[in-house]
Amino acid sequence: MLRTTPLRMASEQSSGTIAYWKHEPVHDVVRPMTDHVIMTYPAGSQRLERRTGKSVAIGMARPGAVTVIPAGSTSRWDIHLPMNVVQLYLPHTTLERVAGEADMAALGDLLERTVHPDLVTSRLLMSAADVLEGNAALDTLFRQQLTDLLATRLLVAHAGSPATFLPVVGGLSPKVLLRAIERLRSDSDADVSLAALASEAGLSRFHFCRAFKESTGLSPHAWLRQHRLEQAMDMLRDPNISVVSVAAALGYSSQTAFAAAFRKLTGETPSNWRRRAR
Repeated sequence: MLRTTPLRMASEQSSGTIAYWKHEPVHDVVRPMTDHVIMTYPAGSQRLERRTGKSVAIGMARPGAVTVIPAGSTSRWDIHLPMNVVQLYLPHTTLERVAGEADMAALGDLLERTVHPDLVTSRLLMSAADVLEGNAALDTLFRQQLTDLLATRLLVAHAGSPATFLPVVGGLSPKVLLRAIERLRSDSDADVSLAALASEAGLSRFHFCRAFKESTGLSPHAWLRQHRLEQAMDMLRDPNISVVSVAAALGYSSQTAFAAAFRKLTGETPSNWRRRAR
């Protein structure tokens, strides 16, 4: 949508692309996009105008507001000051998949929204823009779950025929849960993507996530993150294993990425935790 390079971008082929942009003022017509575009605004407050045909929408871009641009829509934008924006590019096929997995009777068209108040969607998008763990398995699982959550939220709050979802009834069978946990705990290069976990369980991604959380109290991503933390603590108790080695063994891209993830969960660095644990 914008003619600048995003500050951060993460793409998941089966789900969509999340990008964090910082761009200058815009006074231009935005051509139709192939994907649905959902955006929110991390900070500040400023006026923007969006013209679609004879319709004019004027509002204040601020945290907690979202803009929804359905695929194929075109409009003129007038943004008078520099602005930070978090955007999700969501393929219609992803929306159809989530709707189908949720057993929706029909998929309504997405509604055009301009700086519409929606704190839930805004917070989900902001979570997607946060610096990720620096761990390939965790990052992929996180993006897949978050994109499906955002698609579900759009179907509930921003579709012409709002979706309703049945409550969760029961979790995974003990045998299926054990297989899922064994895959998540594997130290090999086993595929721990949401698609692989759901396929092995014989469920859709939507139903697998709901059933896994019903069984464990955690989403697959949160469970794997907790497991990696416990592994890290076990290794850190051994004074002969360096922090660099722990990071590498657990699949982190660097010691810095591992330390940031560890501190986010425990409130202290791996080195400080190790000294206190002795």
